[in-house]
Amino acid sequence: MSSNSDFLLAVEDLTVSFDGFKAIDNLNFYMDNKELRVVIGPNGAGKTTLLDLICGKTKPTAGSIKFRGKELTQLPEHRIVWEGVGRKFQTPSIYDSLTVRENLEVSYPKGRGVWGALAFKRDEALREKTQEIASVVLLDNSLNTQAGLLSHGQKQWLEIGMLLIQDPALLMLDEPIAGMSAKERELTAELLNHLAGKHSIIVIEHDMNFVKQIGRKVTVLHQGAILAEGDMDKVQSDQRVIDVYLGH
Repeated sequence: MSSNSDFLLAVEDLTVSFDGFKAIDNLNFYMDNKELRVVIGPNGAGKTTLLDLICGKTKPTAGSIKFRGKELTQLPEHRIVWEGVGRKFQTPSIYDSLTVRENLEVSYPKGRGVWGALAFKRDEALREKTQEIASVVLLDNSLNTQAGLLSHGQKQWLEIGMLLIQDPALLMLDEPIAGMSAKERELTAELLNHLAGKHSIIVIEHDMNFVKQIGRKVTVLHQGAILAEGDMDKVQSDQRVIDVYLGH
């Protein structure tokens, strides 16, 4: 067993109660650096609540969340973002009236004390970065398109791009393929597989075919606790997982 400081994310004895109901119940969850982890489980298992706790939207009743060795539970949401935690919610929050390029540019972290000749360098760096991220999220041919005109799937990709340009150490995606076409789902699986190994990513998903395409390690939540964890084959053949989740 490695010490907690070796993990990118170490969640320990985490509990959150809403009116006496334990949405997360004494949860222990560990994640390595540059790992892609898929979290699955029935509705009400606590999947979204876990992300809410990690990004500081919800404060725990008890327990600890250490990210790169730093305790997050006392930090406000914006400080957690500074620490390198990026989150995409279920509905894309993009600027419809701006182009793809502008959406990426406004998401780019502003350097401190940038003036004169440095501003030019920053513009150059920003242009290159924008181009690079756009091609990663399959939008390099749509840089000048108004974001509101993109397909649903492209809007989801743009939002992933808006997170990526901030270079987060941990990227959290809540049901990224909801509402996508079959082709878009396939491309999103490729996109996430491409990002895996470069970023640490937590994906919450219901679509088991999609999970199979990206799932290296899968965590199954049930009633706010971990029911099973391991590779796809192990999780799929676990009788408890079949009973509470896959069998439906």
